[in-house]
Amino acid sequence: MPARLARHLLRHHRTPAANLQLGGMLAWIAGAANASGFLVVHQYTSHMTGMVSSLADALALGQLSLASSTLISIACFVLGSACCALCVQWARRRVRHEYALALLIQAVLMLLFGLLAGRVAPGVSLTLHMTAWSLCLMMGWQNAMITKLSHAEIRTTHVTGLLTDIGIGLGRWLGPAQDRLTRRRARRKLAVQAAIVGLFFIGGLCGAWTFQWVGVVASVPLALLLIAMALAPLWDDWRAWHRWQRMHRVN
Repeated sequence: MPARLARHLLRHHRTPAANLQLGGMLAWIAGAANASGFLVVHQYTSHMTGMVSSLADALALGQLSLASSTLISIACFVLGSACCALCVQWARRRVRHEYALALLIQAVLMLLFGLLAGRVAPGVSLTLHMTAWSLCLMMGWQNAMITKLSHAEIRTTHVTGLLTDIGIGLGRWLGPAQDRLTRRRARRKLAVQAAIVGLFFIGGLCGAWTFQWVGVVASVPLALLLIAMALAPLWDDWRAWHRWQRMHRVN
């Protein structure tokens, strides 16, 4: 990815276009990771509504092992969101590109998922659970990052919410009592939300096909894309910090 584009997408001062570009890329990655993850762990790890329902069902049926694993998955999603928020808050006070470090850590989580998925074997339930937990952690991390940088306008793993917003937007756009400005805003928002859902779907197709073709190695290009995007902004921040250190040593 060109360094200038990476700096533009990850800088502190946000624009709607930058939010859409970064959100679209992350939605594509989330779709790919979610679809390939399903082929490994046989569940969609970004679907927390289903996770909570599964927890309730498991408890009602007395399946304590499944309930405990599902509870850990939910906790990992929440932990990923919380740690991402802390990471962004820490970076916001110290560097210009506050989301670059968060993106690099997401790449590490992607590689961790690939490493664990490569070790999954029939009958090895702990490794299977750990793979699901690592993917939940990454999904929570990514969703928190894009939610924070877009001020909750974009979510890349929560398609249910996006489809609900699309339905509401259609109602506003088609409503007979709406003025022209309201219709225009609704149409613009619908375009953004439809693009995010479409990219999530395309990412899912690409992830599933690639996983069937090459296996868990499919996670490596996704991680490398995130690393390539984060490197230039991180290098800029490191040089700025180094200059600041030298100035203070001289003074």
